[in-house]
Amino acid sequence: MQQKDIERIVQSILSHTQPGHDCCSGGTCSDNLCVVHNKEGVRNIVSQGAARVTAGIGIDAAGGVEHELAGMIDHTLLKPEATKDQITELCAEAKKYSFASVCINPGYVPVCAKLLRDSAVKVCTVIGFPLGATSTSSKAFEADQACRDGARELDMVINVGMLKSGMYDYVENDIFAVVATGRRYGALVKVILETGLLTDEEKVKACMLAKRAGADFVKTSTGFAKGGATVGDIALMRKVVGSAMGVKASGGVRTREDALALVASGADRIGASASVKIVSIDAESAPKDATKAPQSY
Repeated sequence: MQQKDIERIVQSILSHTQPGHDCCSGGTCSDNLCVVHNKEGVRNIVSQGAARVTAGIGIDAAGGVEHELAGMIDHTLLKPEATKDQITELCAEAKKYSFASVCINPGYVPVCAKLLRDSAVKVCTVIGFPLGATSTSSKAFEADQACRDGARELDMVINVGMLKSGMYDYVENDIFAVVATGRRYGALVKVILETGLLTDEEKVKACMLAKRAGADFVKTSTGFAKGGATVGDIALMRKVVGSAMGVKASGGVRTREDALALVASGADRIGASASVKIVSIDAESAPKDATKAPQSY
């Protein structure tokens, strides 16, 4: 794709996601994607064949856990000082609450794969993390090693500097190298944009490149740079990728209210370290007819 074509598509998308755009009439969005006028309308239910069925059996919302929300969460511990005991506890919590996955640094993949081998919880790890500035070949090698160690989801960081430099072919090939590696092992690939460092135009371009490269998800943040997941960014990313890809909100998601607002804006996966707090609810406040969560990829 030529740069002029990318610019044209970017402007077209942005013109339909700004306040006061043409979809709005009488305060209601005709396309259900305006964050300003119809926040609830941007919930996107992924209707395509799911590559994951999360375990919610035996967990009752009235018993203290919002299990459908839990099935959308990557239970995360990426601090460099994380100990093996903490990782073990993370895996135990993930099994107890039926989180979608644990997301950990590559060195702990073999440990988690062993601890979770008899559960439905997947092992997710990060590639080129947290800066995304390593070479394409090193990302591909890291992805291959992680998959051989037992990872089945790969959250890779784009090369932000190359994106800002307009090196779109480089960025697309960088993503594709990890996607191709993941496919050999049946692993999903999520592409971390680091939205806090990007303009809206750059976010659109990054989503387009991830989609062209065949990634399964786009993801907001590493949690190690400024900013984090916002409802506006999630709605914009969903607008660009449509229903063909997943959208993961990560960075600064600390409460159930945060998580639900992001889901309402189009997220179908949440990355959080406060996962247990997010899904734990009092029996008295348990929803009697909880909205069914989107299928997780």
